[in-house]
Amino acid sequence: MSDGTAKPVVGFIGVGLMGHGIAANMLKAGYPLWIKGNRNRDPVEDLLQKGAREAASPREIAERSEIVQLCLPNSAAVEAAVLGDNGIAASGKAGLIVIDSTTADPMSTERLAALLAGAGMTMVDAPLGRTPKEAEEGTLDAMVGADDATYARIRPLIECWAGAISRTGPVGSAHKMKLIMNFIGMGYAAIYAEALSLGVKSGIAPQTIRDVIGASRLSNGFFDTFMRYGVGRDPEAHKFTLENAGKDVRYVASMALATGTLNPMGAAIRNYFAHTVSSGNGQDYVGALSDHVARLNGIDLAKAVADAEKP
Repeated sequence: MSDGTAKPVVGFIGVGLMGHGIAANMLKAGYPLWIKGNRNRDPVEDLLQKGAREAASPREIAERSEIVQLCLPNSAAVEAAVLGDNGIAASGKAGLIVIDSTTADPMSTERLAALLAGAGMTMVDAPLGRTPKEAEEGTLDAMVGADDATYARIRPLIECWAGAISRTGPVGSAHKMKLIMNFIGMGYAAIYAEALSLGVKSGIAPQTIRDVIGASRLSNGFFDTFMRYGVGRDPEAHKFTLENAGKDVRYVASMALATGTLNPMGAAIRNYFAHTVSSGNGQDYVGALSDHVARLNGIDLAKAVADAEKP
């Protein structure tokens, strides 16, 4: 434990594509770090070599830390880490701060925050924007839902891995904001995928769509990244799986239902992602939605791109 002047001891659960970079930047900033890994040992071993120590359970992570950060696939995994038999809540660690950087269901977040508050712990939601590249560079976007005192305490930790921090309000608000962001992003993905297929079937080369829109006021960072795969055929573009995207748009649908919000666009987007996952393509990255929509239209998008390159 810290003595009030040293950096607080941090626990980190979920050192995957995004979590590895965040944890590495915590170590670089001098935070004592305990980690709980999963099946993929490569990021765990790398962090251990950098100075992290490994715990056997979320409960041990909580017992050894003052702040615990989660970066997990979904709310079910968060609930298991917090409420499981050997979970964070079982530690009884009064004063512990739990930062959840998962893109999670806000209703679950608010329930967990109330349960932890009853045990003297504080929950913060701090979901992420951008990609694993920015995670490694320490330049992610962060949205943070927390009370004033907790936010002041955790801000230096977040600053070591985020380039832009947006305070959204109380706990739960950041997960709501993140879902709105991903609703827009995955909506873009669905529109761009349809646009490529519509163009090919209309005799417009994918490269022409990329270049014309890319030079116009309709361009944006997401467009550039999506087209790096859809047209540039870069398999590493936007390392975010269709399965995770599908989970996020399901959470959007739940949020719309809970708030009584008309959301027909969300339903259309959700169905696209549900189709890709149910057809066995869930581990492909988001840009591959362009291939999936193309196949539904009887198009081989990679071939269309290659054909357009021929003299």
